[in-house]
Amino acid sequence: MRLIEPSWHEVSANFLYDEHGLAPFFAADRRVKQGGGSQTAEFRDDGERWVVRLYYQNSGIVHPGPRTPTGTEFRLDEMREYRLAVARHAEEDPTGQQSFNAHLAPRWSGMKVENARGRRSTLDVPIREGVNVKVSGSNIDIFRYQDLLRQAAEAVGINGRYFEDPHEYSNVQDAERYVRIHCDASGPIHARDGPIAKIGHLLEHDRTGYRKVVQNDDDSHGRNLPGYYHTVTLGPRRVREAFPSHRFPIEVKHYYAREARSKSKDDPLRHPKVGVSYQVSRWDGKIGVTDEDLEELRRQLDRTLHAVLIDAGLNPTPSSDGAGTTYVPDPYFPADVDEDAEEPPSLDLTHIRHEQESIVVRALTDGLSPVEWESLETLVTDGGRVSPRDIAARHDRHEESVRRALRRMGEMVEREYGTVSLKSTYVAELVYDAVQEAEASRESFKRAAETAGKALASARRGLDDRTSALLAWCARYDVEVDSRGDAVQRIRLGELDRDSDADPEMLVKRAYELWTDARQDVEAFRSAVVEFRRPEDRGVRTVEAWRLLRR
Repeated sequence: MRLIEPSWHEVSANFLYDEHGLAPFFAADRRVKQGGGSQTAEFRDDGERWVVRLYYQNSGIVHPGPRTPTGTEFRLDEMREYRLAVARHAEEDPTGQQSFNAHLAPRWSGMKVENARGRRSTLDVPIREGVNVKVSGSNIDIFRYQDLLRQAAEAVGINGRYFEDPHEYSNVQDAERYVRIHCDASGPIHARDGPIAKIGHLLEHDRTGYRKVVQNDDDSHGRNLPGYYHTVTLGPRRVREAFPSHRFPIEVKHYYAREARSKSKDDPLRHPKVGVSYQVSRWDGKIGVTDEDLEELRRQLDRTLHAVLIDAGLNPTPSSDGAGTTYVPDPYFPADVDEDAEEPPSLDLTHIRHEQESIVVRALTDGLSPVEWESLETLVTDGGRVSPRDIAARHDRHEESVRRALRRMGEMVEREYGTVSLKSTYVAELVYDAVQEAEASRESFKRAAETAGKALASARRGLDDRTSALLAWCARYDVEVDSRGDAVQRIRLGELDRDSDADPEMLVKRAYELWTDARQDVEAFRSAVVEFRRPEDRGVRTVEAWRLLRR
């Protein structure tokens, strides 16, 4: 599939090497001393010119004495750590943005470190002895860092073979893939109903767990610049809700350079980046540095980025000359086409919204006990972290009664670490509306619930109790199912506005999923006739269900 090819932006990784013990550390110390405090050199890689500077910094590692705890002789009088500053030659990269810094520090089992207050502690080291090299760079292909590190070390007189085989505990700390969008085209991405806002609205947890949605439209000088910095961050569980085959926590963002507003449209920096970055702090897992690990990271970042672009209605393929009205090339983003790109997943936020609405409708129309209702009222009106004990105390209920009520509403609430909250911000808003309506007119809400209940009872003819999800969903969207025995004859969708209502294909496909989940006869559904009409139609449109399922 032909799609815009994103570029690598910021990357950070820890490369742990133990095959040669502390030899790389001692070699760095020796070369710095021979150079009077630093070493500089130049090298070539893939036809490009690179410059490197080796220098030292003070260390918080406690000097081990004449020998390390692992028994290695340590003849250095003072503790230092070392850095390799590597950058593309200024003649080839005038902006100086293609570079990385490699921080080399020794590691041995039992090593101690001292903080700024003089407090000492033992560092957890997963190897017997070696070095950790933390690489932080930008605008360099993530697959090139290890090779560039080896060549940079060789250039300043350190044996490159020290950096050939990273330990399995090596890991990626940060990585971003981005495209640059023309400022006149990027609005749908950061709009209030765009993919960034919708992802945060539907997938962010209502109260517990990590929550971060940023929508800042003013630059650092206080000047208005719509879309200046908009982000949404999702942990692994929320990522899987949007992209079931993905597992890495991510941040999706639309952002401008600090001085973008003062630039002309001929300058790439006037136009924003849209990026997806890996968020290591949002989970307990890790991404290694093998080619397989890095390829899977690239895959998930690119698939997410392409899905966001498509959801915003942007053309995912640039024009033939690499530029155009959508994508803006810069020195590190050529706006090339990937001819063999993987087809991105659909960012089906409409499906997620409908599913969350169905959960709420089913809970409310099935009837809530007084304890359940009081729990919901507390969850939508309390702004902090709420525990079952808090709810029980507020309404003078037994705590176990509240816990049972919360378990019965399991699809609508999440319980974690002794606290409880609603599934998402969107679910919270739906419940809040119901609570407000009920408080304004309990009788009105009762009549609405009774009406929905009758619809469910009617629809249950010929079906078993496992279809509650389907029935609640049908009640929510005014979908009527006419059946006779086990056969479905008609599925009435009612009037569907093209701009504000879901497409009939989506409605029928979702109903079909719920139907099959309830273990009903597949052919009975596929053979039904679907009826719907548009506001501009004079009559009712009919089509066989199986035709809509094929689209």
